[in-house]
Amino acid sequence: MMQDWTTECDVLVVGSGGGALTGAYTAAARGLTTIVLEKTDRFGGTSAYSGASIWLPGTQVQERAGLPDSTENARTYLRALLGDAESERQDAYVETAPDVVALLEQNPHIEFEFRAFPDYYKAEGRMDTGRSINPLDLDPADIGDLAGEVRPELDQDRTGQDHAPGPMIGGRALIGRLLAAVQSTGNAELRTESILTSLIVEDGRVVGAEVESGGETQRIKANRGVLMAAGGIEGNAEMREQAGTPGKAIWSMGPFGANTGDAISAGIAVGGATDLLDQAWFCPGVEQPDGSAAFMVGVRGGLVVDNAGERYLNESLPYDQFGRAMDAHDDNGSAVPSFMIFDSREGGGLPAICIPNTAPAKHLEAGTWVAADTLEELAAKTGLPADALRSTVEKFNDAAKLGVDEEFHRGEDPYDAFFCPPNGGANAALTAIENGPFYAARIVLSDLGTKGGLVTDVNGRVLRADGSAIDGLYAAGNTSASLSGRFYPGPGVPLGTAMVFSYRAAQDMAK
Repeated sequence: MMQDWTTECDVLVVGSGGGALTGAYTAAARGLTTIVLEKTDRFGGTSAYSGASIWLPGTQVQERAGLPDSTENARTYLRALLGDAESERQDAYVETAPDVVALLEQNPHIEFEFRAFPDYYKAEGRMDTGRSINPLDLDPADIGDLAGEVRPELDQDRTGQDHAPGPMIGGRALIGRLLAAVQSTGNAELRTESILTSLIVEDGRVVGAEVESGGETQRIKANRGVLMAAGGIEGNAEMREQAGTPGKAIWSMGPFGANTGDAISAGIAVGGATDLLDQAWFCPGVEQPDGSAAFMVGVRGGLVVDNAGERYLNESLPYDQFGRAMDAHDDNGSAVPSFMIFDSREGGGLPAICIPNTAPAKHLEAGTWVAADTLEELAAKTGLPADALRSTVEKFNDAAKLGVDEEFHRGEDPYDAFFCPPNGGANAALTAIENGPFYAARIVLSDLGTKGGLVTDVNGRVLRADGSAIDGLYAAGNTSASLSGRFYPGPGVPLGTAMVFSYRAAQDMAK
């Protein structure tokens, strides 16, 4: 069948997060004409909101930092944690990570450094100091007009503001650097407000895509293939419900209006198999006055209770484990929402990192937080059983004085105390709750994105249910089913896997 093409390229990339742009750069640097499609009006997706820790082990960056990391050490850690499931993709991940970083750092716009952040599980091969790498902060002037094309940080973006003054940091630095690198090849076109509506197939091969842009339908031919790295289903309430994904779309941390499963649906329509659609990169979320949630990480004080007024987890757990503990404990609303109970030690502020960081006064006005002079009054305002709440706090305070949490072992893992300043006690992760007024903040089950999607092989090729590959179609990041299954091994695994398998997809297309 003859197609009426609007334009053509060698490689069509759907999405513009860290994975998508790594794939685009890899293709364009190999001399392949590349078109990048971003659904919204800014580049970067959820990657731009991130802290941009990237779990790419055993690279020249760790070597420069004198870190005793290696491909084999990382492989050992993943095997100990994940077992032999997805062993081929595990191997491809850790073996390719050094090549990805070496290629990217050849471009003058891109440079990484090691920043300590512990791996999330106690398992053989773990690095207690972490092994993740981060992009260097970026002066917006260094990338010119491209800086304005990057999605602002989450605090700014959700309130309709542009970038805050100063350097671009974290995910914005990553996206800004990758955009500049892609543009520097001279082989790429970057498009915003371009929505994938369907894939075009000829003789069983994906040869292009239909795209809505500016009120017009365009048909883009992709001579080498289509790479989809455009997020998951986190922003699509209907798809989440169908898949049984815990949490809610409004509580997810992705950009509003994005990550609605368009690419996954397009892949399914041409025969792609899916897996893990009920899974996400979970985290606790501080319920916001508008009903959304703020990512909570780095708990350094307070405690969390269910609707019975009792603790049920180590509040200093890595955030995905925290979210999974919430979900496992929840029974018809018994733990979602939960309440974080804290005192006035920090002037009424939440003893944790909260992104976006809404002012306490706004929470108190909206009722997402409540305050009281006594724990009994706090219980009355939250509907918690007063005796149970008092008992829970007293038991916690006793543990804080001893420095030992016999129930949930808070403070025993290197991660637990990573964000905690010294408190004068034996355990920096345990600080007594005793300085009124007291506060309760509503905590919901949030996520950084879903992690289920199209099934792929070691080169990111999308597979059918029978295991055969769909020629010309590739997926990475949260558009694909994660190799980590129900685990979140360490900081930056979502970005690291997205970047590695986008790179491998582009290399496969360049053959």
